[in-house]
Amino acid sequence: MLPLSLGMAWLLLAPLCLWLLIRGSNTERAGAIVTLVLLEAGTIAMNALLHPAVPVRSAAAHTLPAPPAGSAPAPIPASCDERAEIPRAAEVKAGGELLLSWPAVPRECDRAEVRLLARDGKLLIWLHPTRRTGEHETRQGVLTLPVRVKDGTASLKVPLHGKARHVPVDGRSGRPIPEPAV
Repeated sequence: MLPLSLGMAWLLLAPLCLWLLIRGSNTERAGAIVTLVLLEAGTIAMNALLHPAVPVRSAAAHTLPAPPAGSAPAPIPASCDERAEIPRAAEVKAGGELLLSWPAVPRECDRAEVRLLARDGKLLIWLHPTRRTGEHETRQGVLTLPVRVKDGTASLKVPLHGKARHVPVDGRSGRPIPEPAV
């Protein structure tokens, strides 16, 4: 009820206060300023009441025993940088495959999700490197393909299935993807 009351007060009193600041006498202007300050203070106080400060807790709820001497530490699972990637080059290969390439990052993912959409002579391509493997369930029309990294360039081959005559275009920006420089 308090947020609703405060919101209605803002809706009714703020325009009136602004009008009084412009057209009112000096006492009306002072009253308008005091009213706006009280509305703002009430908003800040209500925000503090609705969202109390969360006490800072330690990340570890309890101490862990030390590993026995002579045992090897458990390997840390590899992770990769998942991000939306824009292909820098697209080349149609013989056999109906499209080779997409882009600059690799130090922790490049070993798989990428690719979505293709043929429209108006263009082949729209959305590329998203991911940690998912081929066994994961994917959305319809999304392919999870392996990424190969060589000499600082990441690439993957996309089967086209009859879409080889379309012009490769980035699905996010709508810009054509150029062929690789020779």
